[in-house]
Amino acid sequence: MNVPQLAAVDAARAARVLNEVRDARLAGRRTRTEPRPVIEQSWERMLRSGVDPEHGFRSRLLSSDEVRRRREQSPLRQVLPVLREGLLSVADLAHHIMVVADEEGRVLWREGCSPVLRKADRIGFEPGADWGESVVGTNGVGTPAVVRRPVQVFAAEHFVRAHAAWTCAGAPITDPRNGRLLGVVDVSGPLETMHPATLAWVDSVAKLAEARLRERHLGSLERLRAVAAPVLSRLSGRAAAVDADGWTAAVTGMPYVSRIAVPKAPSPGRRWLPTFGVCSIEPLADGWLVRSVDETAEPPLRDATRIVLDLSRARRWSVTVSGDTGSWSHELSPRHAELLYLLAAHHGGRSAAELAEDMFGDPGRTVTVRAEMSRVRRYLGGFLEHRPYRFCEDVEVDVLFPTDPQSLLPHSSAPTAMRNRTSAPQQR
Repeated sequence: MNVPQLAAVDAARAARVLNEVRDARLAGRRTRTEPRPVIEQSWERMLRSGVDPEHGFRSRLLSSDEVRRRREQSPLRQVLPVLREGLLSVADLAHHIMVVADEEGRVLWREGCSPVLRKADRIGFEPGADWGESVVGTNGVGTPAVVRRPVQVFAAEHFVRAHAAWTCAGAPITDPRNGRLLGVVDVSGPLETMHPATLAWVDSVAKLAEARLRERHLGSLERLRAVAAPVLSRLSGRAAAVDADGWTAAVTGMPYVSRIAVPKAPSPGRRWLPTFGVCSIEPLADGWLVRSVDETAEPPLRDATRIVLDLSRARRWSVTVSGDTGSWSHELSPRHAELLYLLAAHHGGRSAAELAEDMFGDPGRTVTVRAEMSRVRRYLGGFLEHRPYRFCEDVEVDVLFPTDPQSLLPHSSAPTAMRNRTSAPQQR
């Protein structure tokens, strides 16, 4: 039975079916109608984490000053006009509200239909509240943040019974510079307002917001380029002007590269960086000037190099390279975390077709794999081989796993990741 289609025709009947499915699953019984995979996986996470399905938990609200501070610091503030223009007018007419939460699941903005806002107050769906999945169960804010893709949650697909009168559709918004999760935009309303097209609508607006962030980033690079031009014109040797994330505004004495792997928190001084070798990093208005110190300098000996792939922190995956001349870290997008994990798990390497099979179940998707590996090589190129793709043999690679194996790359459907979610790998 296609529950979303049924809900669009008969919301009450679909809600009854889902309620029976939920009750049966919580009691350990099988039913003829299975929950959707994304919902079933979320329920399993809730059962493991101890969320009470019968008694909803309300987190302590952030103070108004803290909400204000988070709003001012959130990059989502820059795209609120896009979200409002794309969602609010229709949401209000359809008896929905728009909710924007930060990467932790804290509600920062909430607007829309007044009667629905009052209903939301009664379940604690209000500014300052924590709607992370591990706090309030399966929902249209917390669940998309965990799986890093759009999710619609209808009626009793919510894990907590008190939320079963609602339908929610949420989509994550990521930073186009580094793939970091910025937050989630959600449209919610009474269950009878459910429509299967709502999810695609919300996802489209979220992508428009990401496009606007990308435009703003390109504008900042243009401003940095104007500042850097007279500085670079006076230099000899290789040099580049980059922003805080390593995106290149201008270069001299070298081919243009779109991004340089700079430390996560750059500071003035001498470092070793991929592409440059030993170089100096100097502050430049709204960015950094990276200059090659010695054209003949070689990177640290590979037998003194260690790479740590840190998958232990939820949605804060990173890779750290350490060597004789220092270390640097790079925060990973979900896709890059998945790729590097697969390479770390297969020491002998994987072909593009094998990685495509691992990630997508389709060995034909080699174009996507090669494109992503090309992006990975921008910051790890000196430590990766290809044909097949693998880490260099003389590089020590360590993987840090989460304490709970079920939290290992929850967005990934790669067989290796799914298998290790049940085998409790030890940190090494």
